[in-house]
Amino acid sequence: MSNSTQPQGSPIIIAIDGFSSSGKSTMARSLASRIGYRYIDSGAMYRAVTLYGLNHGYIKKNGTIDVIHLIKELPSINIDFKVMDDGKQHTMLNGIDVETEIRGMEVANHVSHVATIPEVRHRLVDLQQEFGRQKGIVMDGRDIGTTVFPDAELKVYVNAPAETRAQRRYDELRAKGDATTTYQQVLENVKSRDYQDMHRAESPLRKAPDAIELDNSNMTLAQQDAWLIRQVNNTTSLNK
Repeated sequence: MSNSTQPQGSPIIIAIDGFSSSGKSTMARSLASRIGYRYIDSGAMYRAVTLYGLNHGYIKKNGTIDVIHLIKELPSINIDFKVMDDGKQHTMLNGIDVETEIRGMEVANHVSHVATIPEVRHRLVDLQQEFGRQKGIVMDGRDIGTTVFPDAELKVYVNAPAETRAQRRYDELRAKGDATTTYQQVLENVKSRDYQDMHRAESPLRKAPDAIELDNSNMTLAQQDAWLIRQVNNTTSLNK
């Protein structure tokens, strides 16, 4: 990568947690590219399991989940990430590119329920920890700094008002050609996911005690990038 600048010191794990549509995936992806690390989108992994459940009839449109059969299928669900011809990293579900499908509202409306299933979380945490075995990764999600990598050298907790996050998500859907989903629907989805993420029994969303909090409500992408690079440099300089 032409704009990649490898940090000094030994490779580290960077955990970025936060609410849905807080921009954490965008900043994590950009940071990984800039410093030559691998980016892992943990939220995409939960979305991929959700898509699998929808496609195989284990998740109904009314929200009912056939938990028993979904759990039995978990060993058959393989998730990886691959840089495609467009230069972007796509989510692969059993070898198939599902990047577009997992970003739709149908998956969004069910993913928080799927993420509350302990067996799903245990399976994906195992996969995420395997990705981080060699370090040199940036991973974002809800429980990366608290459950997946509690010893991560750098932890960031991203926050912004629900309305700001809903507008970002709405604009993203519009840019991808979704002309039917309304802003109000997106806002309701964001608030619902916030509640579910913070109140689930298994690995709820919370700020790790040693995480650095970032409210990016009024930050440009360039400002976010610069802030993150400073945190990385500060951390890796201590990790020599």
